[in-house]
Amino acid sequence: MRAEYLLLMAACVAITLPLEFWLRARVYRRPVRLLLALAPALVAFYVWDAVAIARGHWDYSPSATIGVLLPGAVPVEELVFFLVIPVCGLLTYEAVGTVLGQRSLRSGREIPGHARDDGGLRSGAPHSQSLRSGAPHNRSLRSRRGTSRRHEGPVPEDDHA
Repeated sequence: MRAEYLLLMAACVAITLPLEFWLRARVYRRPVRLLLALAPALVAFYVWDAVAIARGHWDYSPSATIGVLLPGAVPVEELVFFLVIPVCGLLTYEAVGTVLGQRSLRSGREIPGHARDDGGLRSGAPHSQSLRSGAPHNRSLRSRRGTSRRHEGPVPEDDHA
């Protein structure tokens, strides 16, 4: 079947799409960040494929593709792969981070490199890198449910809770 590969990519999206909603991965809800995350690899691998095809290092069987070629003789399936697989990886990564963040809130311990009060978002510097040096302070951090937890340790610079 010529569309088998595209069906496989659609299955990958279908399997990981629920992570966006059930575990609040927030990948599709931040399209600019998603584009910024995808663009460098997309461009690099697209050019790599186009050069490899032009030099005869590899090709794609017409019986295994739908026959739509993009500039550089790159099959559309390759572009779809360069988009789908990283998105599935990002969805999984963000969903796992959300689950680990919820577990750290319940257990009262902090997971290194994970900001406890960001709802699974890991934007900016990791939590451990944004801490001030100096004497430990008592600080109340809020969970997503609005309950407070006492936290002993350095105060995050960017925390305005």
